Amino acid sequence: MKAPASLISAAQTGDPFALEQLISNSYPDLRRYAQKHCHASHAEDAIQETLLIATRNIRSLRQLHSWLAWLVTILKRQCHYLFRAFNINVHLTDAEWSEFIERTPTHSLKTELIAALESLPPHYLEIILLRDFEELSIAEIAARLNENIPAIKSRLHRARTLMREYLLSSADIN
Repeated sequence: MKAPASLISAAQTGDPFALEQLISNSYPDLRRYAQKHCHASHAEDAIQETLLIATRNIRSLRQLHSWLAWLVTILKRQCHYLFRAFNINVHLTDAEWSEFIERTPTHSLKTELIAALESLPPHYLEIILLRDFEELSIAEIAARLNENIPAIKSRLHRARTLMREYLLSSADIN
């Protein structure tokens, strides 16, 4: 979405209707970015913080044509900030991860796994299902999705990281 310079200029001078229009036009793009790049439970908070920061600082935007890039930069920082603020430790050793799995009751673990899967954006869920449930190889997944192997590996890694983040944050392990 490219915001018209006149709309941005009007918002910079304090026009609340122009600002509302900018925000509502930008929200879908921010939502898409946040769903792909933020921890699932932080996406909406990151968007709201981004819009608040942008609203407070819109007068500092000098390049009117870079409205969306400016918002995405703020959103990227907010995603990172929220991730660090919640101090989710996804770098457990294998022994620590095994201990977590062993001490979590099976029924609880199943419920948490289902919730973690449901929290994934669709493109990550698809990769997890193809690899871990259908047991397809990386090459088979790449062929099925018409993508290259490094992209599939990267998406699988990110999906598993999101799953682990969700499980660890729900269990409050740090």
